[in-house]
Amino acid sequence: MKAHEIRERTVDDIKSDILAAEENLQTLRFRLVTSQLDNTSAIKRAKKDLARLKTVLREHERGIRTLYEAGAGGGEEKK
Repeated sequence: MKAHEIRERTVDDIKSDILAAEENLQTLRFRLVTSQLDNTSAIKRAKKDLARLKTVLREHERGIRTLYEAGAGGGEEKK
């Protein structure tokens, strides 16, 4: 998922995506340890996706960029 796609989502959606990404990363790590993971690059991709989600959420918290609020039409970048 790209950053501009994440910015089109609501804050609640991003927070739920972060939880899902953390669970996915944990599952991938367990599969790696138990030798059930064939594609080890999936861990790298999962870490990058999680970091991207957290970065976009942090940008919103700091006021660098705004996200869509539930029921609001915002989403424009601050200038």
